[in-house]
Amino acid sequence: MVAIEVLHFMKTKTRGNDGYVALKLDISKAYDRMDWDYLRQVMVKMGFDPKWIHWMSLRVESVDYYFLVNGETVDPIIRCRGLRQGDPLSPYLFIICVEGLSSLISDADVQNNILGTSGRGAPPVSHLLFADDCFLFFRAEEEQAQRMKNILLNYEAASGQSIS
Repeated sequence: MVAIEVLHFMKTKTRGNDGYVALKLDISKAYDRMDWDYLRQVMVKMGFDPKWIHWMSLRVESVDYYFLVNGETVDPIIRCRGLRQGDPLSPYLFIICVEGLSSLISDADVQNNILGTSGRGAPPVSHLLFADDCFLFFRAEEEQAQRMKNILLNYEAASGQSIS
């Protein structure tokens, strides 16, 4: 509902010269590319108990894949990143990971580096997250677009994610 209201405001805005950008991003293969060290770092930053972080790390990292080739088992393939699709914990772990992106955008918003969209008395909205989709809202200025691009590049580098 918030996304619809923000888009409605942007479409019906008639006063002032400020333009706004609404950008929908998709995080490509979101579950497959999540870096496990990044997940641990975000949980530490969010204040999770070390014992809990250890349990989640064991849960995420305990998967090996075995294949049969010509009827014989080959050496296991050991994963080094990614969350298991279908695992009931994976959506929650992904939300924890995306909190890193949300924090980067929120910090830029607080420092007035990114100015979110706000309508008549409403608080500004700079981003909305839905599963592996992300909506970004900011002023249509080259400087703000470059700042948002830098935030996304930093998130990609830290998390292993690929944003398209």
